[in-house]
Amino acid sequence: MAEPRHSARASPALQALTECDPALAALSLWCRHRDSDAVALVTTQGSEIRYGPDFVALPLHHQIGLAGHHILHVALQHSARMRAMAERMGPDFNSELWQIACDAIVNETILQAGHALPPPALRLSGLVAATGGTGEGAGLLSDWDAERLYHQVQRGGSGGTDRAGRAARDYAQAQSFRPDLSPGQDSGAEDAELEAADWRGHVSRAMAAGRAAGVGLGALGAPLGDLPRPTVPWEMVLRRLLLNATLPRHAPNPARPSRRWVAQAGHALQEGAPLPAWDARQFAPAHQPRLVLGLDCSGSIPEPMLRMFLAEITGIVRRMQTELRLIVFDEAIRNEMVLEAWRIRQVLGELSLPQGGGTDFRPVLARAAALRPAAFVCLSDMQGPMGTALPRLRVIWACPAAEPPRAPFGQVLSLAR
Repeated sequence: MAEPRHSARASPALQALTECDPALAALSLWCRHRDSDAVALVTTQGSEIRYGPDFVALPLHHQIGLAGHHILHVALQHSARMRAMAERMGPDFNSELWQIACDAIVNETILQAGHALPPPALRLSGLVAATGGTGEGAGLLSDWDAERLYHQVQRGGSGGTDRAGRAARDYAQAQSFRPDLSPGQDSGAEDAELEAADWRGHVSRAMAAGRAAGVGLGALGAPLGDLPRPTVPWEMVLRRLLLNATLPRHAPNPARPSRRWVAQAGHALQEGAPLPAWDARQFAPAHQPRLVLGLDCSGSIPEPMLRMFLAEITGIVRRMQTELRLIVFDEAIRNEMVLEAWRIRQVLGELSLPQGGGTDFRPVLARAAALRPAAFVCLSDMQGPMGTALPRLRVIWACPAAEPPRAPFGQVLSLAR
C-alpha cells in the first residue's frame, strides 16, 4: 500500500504552528512531511521528514516542538552539510558527533523560541559547557554554527579529541540523545548549491515574517549563526594561495628590447625622429618555483588532525607542478625530504612522526627562508614562539582552530571550514 503524500500524523502540529510560530510554519511548507512505520518517532533525510507511530502519542506541545526541531534540520541543510563534511574528512568523520552538534543548536533554538521538547533535551549551552566552552542565552545561537561546533566537540581545543568527544557523548547520552538525521542522496555539487541558495531565501523570508509577528523564532533576541551561507572550503583557499604563489613572475631583461620598442624605433628611424625611451623585454624566470611545507608534530596536535594534514600534503604534491620539500618539526627540525608525486603515499605512510614535544617555529622558519621558496605553508596549531618576519619569506599559517591565534606575520587560514 502506498504511503500518503502528506503526513496525517503531523497535521495537528503543523496547523498549530501557523498561530504560534509563523516563521516555522512558513518553513514547513518547503519540507516534505511523510508518515512512515519504518521509524519510531521522527527522522529527517534531506528535505523529507518522516513521522513514526510514536509521534501521535506525544502531547500536542511536544509534537509542535519536535516538528519544529526537524523543520529546522531541513531549513539549515544539516543533511547536505553532513554529507559534505563526510566527503571532506573521509574516515575521520564522526557522524554521531555531527548529529550531536546539530541537535544541540536546533534544540536550543526551539526552546528559546518558546516551544517545548520531550525532556530531557540536548542543549547547546550544556554541550558547550561539557566540552570546556563558556556562554549562555541567545548569544550562543549567534556564535555557533554546526561545523564550528562539530570541530569543537571533536577536537576540544587544547583539551584533545578523546576527552572532548567523550564529554560530548556522555552529555548527549545523559540527555537521551538518539540520532535522527541521515545524509540523504547526493544531488551533485551544482544542484546542491542551488538548493542551498533556495533555502537561504526561504529562511530569510520566514524570519522576516516571524519578526513581524513577534512570536516563536521571531522573538529570538539574536540572529542564528547556523543559517546556511555560501562558504569556500579551506582546501580550495589554500590551493588558490599556493597557485598564486607559484605562478611565474615576469621580469624585465635590460639587455633585450621589447617588440613594441623595436617597432617604434624602426618608425622613428624612417621619419628621422629621436628614438623612443628604452623598453626592456619581459621574460619568465627559467628556474622552477619551490614550495616548503612545515608539519608540526608536537604534542598539541591530535592524531586525527595529523592525518588531515598528511592528506592535504598528499593533495598539494599531486596537484602542484613544482618542487616541494617537507620539514617535520616540533621544537627542532626532525626530518626533511623532497616530495615526489609518484611515491607520495608510500613516503607519508612510512613517515615516523615523533609526537609529544613542544613547539618552536624559529628553527623551521629559518630553514625555510634559507631554501628561498615561493611560499612556506606551516600546518600547525600556532602555539609556540614565532620570532620575527624573515626577508622574502611568504608564510601561510594553516591552523585547525575555528578562531586561529593572531600571527605577527604571514597569512592565517582556518582549517575548521
